[in-house]
Amino acid sequence: MKPALVVQKYGGSSVADPARIRAVARRVVAARRTGKQLVVVVSALGDTTDELVELAAEVSKHPPQREMDLLLSTGEQVSAALLAMAIRSLGVKAAAFTGAQVGIITDRAHTQARIQDVSAKRIHDALKRGCVVTVAGFQGMTPDQEITTLGRGGSDLTAVALASALKAKACEIYTDVEGVYTADPRIVPNARKLSAVSYDEMLELASLGAQVMQARSIEVAKKYGIKLHLRSSFSKRAGTVIGKEEKRMEQMVVSGVTLRKDEAKVTIQDVPDRPGVAAKIFKRIADSRVNVDMIVQNESKKGHTDVSFTVDRADLRKVMQVARRATQEVKGGKVTSDPGIAKLSVVGVGMRSHSGIAAKMFEALADESVNIGMISTSEIKISITIRREQGAQAVRAIHDAFGLGKVGAKVKAKGSKGRKR
Repeated sequence: MKPALVVQKYGGSSVADPARIRAVARRVVAARRTGKQLVVVVSALGDTTDELVELAAEVSKHPPQREMDLLLSTGEQVSAALLAMAIRSLGVKAAAFTGAQVGIITDRAHTQARIQDVSAKRIHDALKRGCVVTVAGFQGMTPDQEITTLGRGGSDLTAVALASALKAKACEIYTDVEGVYTADPRIVPNARKLSAVSYDEMLELASLGAQVMQARSIEVAKKYGIKLHLRSSFSKRAGTVIGKEEKRMEQMVVSGVTLRKDEAKVTIQDVPDRPGVAAKIFKRIADSRVNVDMIVQNESKKGHTDVSFTVDRADLRKVMQVARRATQEVKGGKVTSDPGIAKLSVVGVGMRSHSGIAAKMFEALADESVNIGMISTSEIKISITIRREQGAQAVRAIHDAFGLGKVGAKVKAKGSKGRKR
C-alpha cells in the first residue's frame, strides 16, 4: 500500500530561530516515522523579509521589482536548507529545494506572480529515495528562468499548489495560532476557535483582514478541492478544518468579525455622469496593478457625481497619482484621500437565510457611537468603513452582539508580528 503523502507548511514564526527550526524538525520526523511521506514548505525566518526590504531601501529609493524578487526569495531558501539539515541530524533523509527547482512555473508579474504550472518531478524523485522534502515557499520561476515571488502570504499558495500537484492526502498549515477564530484574539480576548469553516467563509475572512492564510491560496484550495487543516506549530491540539460547506456550518449565522486597518479612501469629485467614464478611470487604476475594494457612487447632480473607493493604504500614493491623471482625461474634479479609515466585516454562510444581520450590526455600532462610512454586502458578508481609531471598540461590540465569544476563553497569539509569508 502506498504511504500517505502530506504537505505541511510552517510560517515564519514557526521557524524564527534555530530552536524553533529544531522543534519543527522533531515534529516532521515524528510524522515521517508513522510511515507518511512529507513535503514541507517553509517561510523565511521570523522578520527576515522585513529586514531584507529595509536593506533594499538603504541602497535604493525605488528598487527594481525583478531584483526585489531575487533578494526576497533568499529568505525562504535559508529556511528550507536549515530545516533539511535539522531533519538529517535526527537520522532521517531530507532534501531541500527552491521553488524553481521543484518546477513551480509562474507568470512574469514580479512581486505578485501567479502560478501557471507545477511539475514536481524532483519532489517525486526525492520521495522515492526516502527523503523528507523541504521547499522554499513564496517563490517560483518564469518560463525564461526569472525568479518571481507570489505576494504576501505566498508560502500558503506554494503549499496548496504542491498539495494539488502531488495529489496529497492532506495539506496542513502551521502558524502561530491554533486555528481560525471568531475575531482577532488580540482584540477580543474571548474569541472562540472554529472547528470548521467553508472555503467561501475563509476566502472572505482572509481577504477582509484575518491574516491567518493568503486569500489566493484559499481560491486554489477550493478550485481543486483540497481540504486544509490550519493549526499551531506550538501545540498538538486540533485546529480549524477548511473545506466544503456543510449543513452544520449554517447553524452559526455569523462565523467571524474581521478588522482591516491598512485601508484608505479615495474620492473623485464632479465626475461626468455618462456611460464609459467610470470604466476609463478604473481601467487606469487596474493598469497600475492597484486593487480597488469598496466602491460607492453618489447620486448624480447636474450631470456630475462623486465616486469613492478604498485601496490598501500602501498603494495610496500611487493610486492618487493615477486617479489625478485619469480624472484630468475625463474632465473630472478634485481628487481627495482619507488614510484614516478601517474596514470592519462580518462573515457567515448562515447569513444567506437570516434577515436582520445588518440592523443588528448597525445597532451595536450606534450604541458605541461608531459612525459608518461606506457599506458593501454580499451573500455571506457585510463590510463597512469606520474611523481606524474606533476599530477595536467596534469589533468587540459586534462580537458581543452576535454572541460569538466563549466565556473565559483567552487566546494569545505567539511569535512574530512581521510580514506574513
